[in-house]
Amino acid sequence: MRLVVPRLMCLVSSTDDLARLPALAMAGVDGFQVRDKTLGRDGLIALTNHVMNLVPAAKVIVNDRVDVAVITGADGVHVGATDMPVAEVVAMVGRAQARGFLPDRFLVGATCRAAADVRAAAEAGAAYAGVGPVFATGSKEGLPDPLGVEGLGAAVVPEGVPVLAIGGLDASNAAEVVAAGAHGVAVIGGIWRAPDPVAAACALAAVVR
Repeated sequence: MRLVVPRLMCLVSSTDDLARLPALAMAGVDGFQVRDKTLGRDGLIALTNHVMNLVPAAKVIVNDRVDVAVITGADGVHVGATDMPVAEVVAMVGRAQARGFLPDRFLVGATCRAAADVRAAAEAGAAYAGVGPVFATGSKEGLPDPLGVEGLGAAVVPEGVPVLAIGGLDASNAAEVVAAGAHGVAVIGGIWRAPDPVAAACALAAVVR
């Protein structure tokens, strides 16, 4: 079965204006990744359920926590380079699917940086790769140097999986990464720090959809 990977993913935390989520979905955001390192398990479960209720037509992905994704019935999980290995996550998801806890359409995403990472993620069973940071960003500390559009393009490989570009992206530069082969983009500041987040989402959706 071919899995549907979002083209415009917005990362969400408990500090964001969650009341805007339905409008963002209407504007073209077709994926929301719940990422909040300040919350414990119960808080993350509550946040994920809340996001899912606000945007029932969009894909809701949980960052890192496979257990939370299973409990909430989310649409997927995204694992970083220092999180659980993709193959282990895929195996856990397979067991949960076999017991009827998760649908076959469940997405496993992996953080990647180079073509070799994307190929390895594909071989391990990931549905998509988040590649970046493409440009400089202040949304997360401790990131490696930006790849640039050329570096992103080098990570997009035919034998890999769809790539979502992340890091310093907004409507002014999203077309460059799509032209370089990215399936779509994942955004934090490009939406949440914009003067009008909904208008920013509209502009991004016009580029990547």
